[in-house]
Amino acid sequence: MKSSKYIADLRDKSASELKDELTAAKKELFNLRFQNATNNLENTSRIREVRKNIARIQTVMTENAAKA
Repeated sequence: MKSSKYIADLRDKSASELKDELTAAKKELFNLRFQNATNNLENTSRIREVRKNIARIQTVMTENAAKA
């Protein structure tokens, strides 16, 4: 499954890499919302996918913080 592979990849990354990934995902979400507001977004389901990816990243970050 695609999401389980993505989560496994996230768990292999360091804290700084996860922060960078989170920042990039938030920027992408902002751009997608902006495109949606101006009616330039063709694939609106991408917004939902990016939001879920942000939640996955934050979950892995929380798991790593609990381990430490």
